[in-house]
Amino acid sequence: MSPTHPLRVVVLISGSGSNLQALIDGQKRGELPIEIVAVISNRAAVRGLLRAEHAGIPALVLDHTRYESREDFDKALQAQIDEFRPELVVLAGFMRILTSDFASHYEGRMLNIHPSLLPKYQGLHTHQRALEAGETEHGVTVHFVTPELDGGPPVIQARVPVLENDDAETLAARVQQQEHVIYPLAVEWFARGRLRMKSGKALLDNEPLGPQGYLTGTAQP
Repeated sequence: MSPTHPLRVVVLISGSGSNLQALIDGQKRGELPIEIVAVISNRAAVRGLLRAEHAGIPALVLDHTRYESREDFDKALQAQIDEFRPELVVLAGFMRILTSDFASHYEGRMLNIHPSLLPKYQGLHTHQRALEAGETEHGVTVHFVTPELDGGPPVIQARVPVLENDDAETLAARVQQQEHVIYPLAVEWFARGRLRMKSGKALLDNEPLGPQGYLTGTAQP
């Protein structure tokens, strides 16, 4: 199935926006049939906002510290997103725990990328936790967002080896290389109508994906 128009995408960020850049590059090269219609950050003066501006994409800041509660912020964020009429919301390093109402509003049309092989190491500090556990493999997961933190159905995982001399920084860098490969791929699948969420499961070409999603091979060091 080919899209009849570019998929309207809003990207949420909190920092440097390297995954945002991978999506921008894919859009520019014509590999991704998407139009990033807005980038929204909950933090001002982050590099991801500059990446958006350089690409001619509306870049907005919605500072979460100006809201009295998580619920108030999410309501304002939802209103801001919906002004752009997105067909897909992409969380690209958006460092906020979302309320159930917000996650449910976009259920089936919101993706996140998490730097671990889910369901392992939900939450923060995933690379250090993998090292401390003596893992021989680590990686990254793209998944649909549901009200459960990092608990939505996985779409695709990429694995990397954990090397003997790794620290959290070197391991993170190796994982990030794979992030820039699999996130655009998942977005492309969605944009082309191949990827959907139904009854709490991720479907690719109408076939349910396994508990880890689509598995890629282990990247070489």
